[in-house]
Amino acid sequence: MTSTDVARETGLSRATVSFVLNDTPNQSIPQATRQRVLEAAARLGYTPYAPARTLRSGRSDLIVCELPDWPQSPTMAEFVDRAGEVLAEAGYTLVTHVHTDRPGGLGRLCAALAPAAVFGMRPFPPQDVEAMRRARVGVILPPPQAGSGDDLGASVWTTGIGRMQAEHLIAKGHTRIACALPDDPRVSDLSAGRAAGAAQACADAGLPAPARSPVPLDIDGAAGVVSAWRASPDAPTAVCAYNDEVALALLAGMRRLGLSAPGDLAVIGADDIPAARFAAPPLTTIALDSGDLGAHLARALLRTLDGEEQDLTLAPHGVHVVERESA
Repeated sequence: MTSTDVARETGLSRATVSFVLNDTPNQSIPQATRQRVLEAAARLGYTPYAPARTLRSGRSDLIVCELPDWPQSPTMAEFVDRAGEVLAEAGYTLVTHVHTDRPGGLGRLCAALAPAAVFGMRPFPPQDVEAMRRARVGVILPPPQAGSGDDLGASVWTTGIGRMQAEHLIAKGHTRIACALPDDPRVSDLSAGRAAGAAQACADAGLPAPARSPVPLDIDGAAGVVSAWRASPDAPTAVCAYNDEVALALLAGMRRLGLSAPGDLAVIGADDIPAARFAAPPLTTIALDSGDLGAHLARALLRTLDGEEQDLTLAPHGVHVVERESA
């Protein structure tokens, strides 16, 4: 259905219908006529033709969120869902684009979609920023000067979580702590950041730096890591797992060896995925309100679109320890 169909249905001129449907300012159209057009448009199922609107305004109502090439966990899904809800309330549609190593992919996407804005968790490479500028993307968040390769949410996603994990274990009396890292190269930077946060907490408490070991997501491999830890002269008594999946692998490997948490080895995860509460024993973990973080970034983006100064301060509430039985 087009505006011509609406004009035919109402018996009004195409110009009048166009003024109403586009909410054109400075037009003295009676309210009754406006209502007549809007009711006919709804009855016919009329929707604006997006390419035409983009040509008129120079940009679409789309906003692109570039996601890191991380496994798409429930935490990331919640982040995207809440960001999308906030943007939808303001009349925008969120489109996600997963980062790849292929150069120019984001620039080509922006050239095709003409989005109103693009945002992500990391500063974009200069070549991508230039491509987005050529595509007339008005708002890029974070801006190129946001940092030197650091994640926009580093204090929340990485070091903050690792520090909180270690601090919880230290408060429980543990003095020899290990970090269980994933063996997935896509999250190597993220996992290194969490391990660094745990190391900071240990250093502040006067404890040695945590041992770091990759833990495969299979029972035999996890059991092998636990065995190696226990055979070392400074065997750890507690482990900061990169996330709940790694923590669950450790618990399964421990059961294979006849060990249990927290008596033989305390384990704390991160993300508080639904399976964490059903682990044996139920998993102590760090909960991050990623939905709050997504909403926070979306609101910051909307403020920037309204011409306000960019505010990249990330201080989402709800990052806390969920204490269960494994640590």
